[in-house]
Amino acid sequence: MQVKNKKEQVGKKKDKTNYLIKTVVNSLELLEAFKGEKSELGVSELSKILKLHKNKIFRLLATLECMGYIEQDPSNENYRLGLKSLELGQSFIHHLRLLSIAKPVLKDLVDKLKESAYVGVIRGKNVIYLDIVEADRVLKVASRVGNMLPIYATAIGKSQIAFETVETVEKLLPEKLASFTKNTITDRTVFFKELEKVKKQGYAIDNEELDEGIICIGAPLRDYTTHIIGGISISAPVIRTTPEKLKNEIIPSTIEASNAISRKLGYEVGKTYS
Repeated sequence: MQVKNKKEQVGKKKDKTNYLIKTVVNSLELLEAFKGEKSELGVSELSKILKLHKNKIFRLLATLECMGYIEQDPSNENYRLGLKSLELGQSFIHHLRLLSIAKPVLKDLVDKLKESAYVGVIRGKNVIYLDIVEADRVLKVASRVGNMLPIYATAIGKSQIAFETVETVEKLLPEKLASFTKNTITDRTVFFKELEKVKKQGYAIDNEELDEGIICIGAPLRDYTTHIIGGISISAPVIRTTPEKLKNEIIPSTIEASNAISRKLGYEVGKTYS
């Protein structure tokens, strides 16, 4: 009888809540706090949401930041989800609103231009490419999906930060602008003049600044809040990209595609916002 009772006890599943580790629970609840309307939160806000002391929140944030699941915005010192959080959701990434809206527009763009198109966002001091629609060409640009690339050497990066303040841009740039090719802009003064040009014309050019032989045109994406939430770019080998094709086909088509995606995200293109 005693043996039977022991077997019953072994076979009976224990309540898993008995095994909960409070610190892990707090960490996960902190990550879940970013599921709300605000994509960025400060220590005080998180303290109120989780009902934990600020010191506890700070330690949790520091741990998650070191692990890459949380990152700090240098412009306001608030926190947001980091790259590792994005990586965990790679299997779900194609269901995100931005990508589901951008995909068909990029497919039409690629069908029209016969060159590959990307959609990407800025994270920290880098651009991460979330998705690509590849052109059906023998000679085509290699996929960079999932890669983190320097903002200042990419069209998709420059097209986004051109609309930020000088102070914010400075925080997004590394101390030294490393050279990747002979065309990489490594002088800060020259780079800021480049951003002024980008802001005025509404698009950016990566003229073999990251990879030799590759030219890219990038344009920003805005949502209903009017904020820039990402960007798109067309990448093509220089050998089949003439100045005339850039001016008459690639640039206007890229801008048209970015406007189409922004409209679907709720942004009223052409409207003057205060």
